[in-house]
Amino acid sequence: MLDLHEKYISRCIELAQKGAGAVAPNPMVGAVLVHENKIIGEGYHQQYGGAHAEVNCINSVGEKDHSLIQESTLYISLEPCAHFGKTPPCSDLILHHHIKKVVVGCRDPFISVNGKGIEKLNNAGVTVVENILGNECMALNKRFFTFHLQQRPYIILKWAQTANGFIGNKSTDRLHISSHPTNCLVHQWRSEEAAILVGTNTALKDNPQLTNRLYKGNSPLRLLLDLPLRLPKELVLFNDGLPLVVFNGKKETEEGVVQYKKLSPEKPILPQIMAIAYQMNIQSILVEGGAKLLQSFIDEGLWDEARIITNNQLKIEAGISAPLLKNAVEVERFEVLKDSVIYYHKIKS
Repeated sequence: MLDLHEKYISRCIELAQKGAGAVAPNPMVGAVLVHENKIIGEGYHQQYGGAHAEVNCINSVGEKDHSLIQESTLYISLEPCAHFGKTPPCSDLILHHHIKKVVVGCRDPFISVNGKGIEKLNNAGVTVVENILGNECMALNKRFFTFHLQQRPYIILKWAQTANGFIGNKSTDRLHISSHPTNCLVHQWRSEEAAILVGTNTALKDNPQLTNRLYKGNSPLRLLLDLPLRLPKELVLFNDGLPLVVFNGKKETEEGVVQYKKLSPEKPILPQIMAIAYQMNIQSILVEGGAKLLQSFIDEGLWDEARIITNNQLKIEAGISAPLLKNAVEVERFEVLKDSVIYYHKIKS
């Protein structure tokens, strides 16, 4: 059974999740103001560049309860900031309202915060309780934590396969594997990530758009790996007017909305992509193929999640074999019509 601190931090997590897909590269954060075991205010970070959770929480307090703010405990899923960014420091807001006790789910790993918000509150005489449902709060912002602690994006691998383990035909014909409802789910996944990456063969064979037109929300930044720059400019990716980043071995330039990022073919490719993505403040990448690119991420241990869709009713005689996932643990499984969807996490070494 959850104690009171865990109960209210759990509510903070629920609130924070409402900001999914809208606040990146900021973290999702929820806040609850409690007076004598009664919630008098709630808020969450709703939009990047907008008010933080603490601001929205305090602003939600009804006029009749304003006098109770300084006698209340503020619960926050993530440490309050102590620096000026797009908004003023939330630690200053807490001090301004004379709140005497703050309960924090976990510390913020961002270098401009990381303990500074808690230190500022402590120095002002505020009682701060830390690490309440800390693991759950970190999991909520797994992309944010991976980005700041490992200096790379959070990597999600995704592919669809037949019942007998193929992801495509040997021919140039595109093989449609997953159902429409599952495709809508994939587009939801796209809306939740900062970028989407495919390789040369996938772009050539499928001529994809890589947008989330089947789901609401923003489309991810399209990333394309084409070392020899052999893809024809007639592809949709080069002609739809949407941003595209092309990792290649020949040039570094910008041509309209298309950016070319030069890699060194003599050095390992994926670490170079990760370094450039980090510099571009890309916190997460959904890798959608093809098989060679996906297997490269797996073999180098450079992934965090894998999401595999299997059409249980489709078999083909021969084709392109699905990647071989290693060091993985299944964490969730569900059915969408004829498709099985399985989530895996990488086993940490």
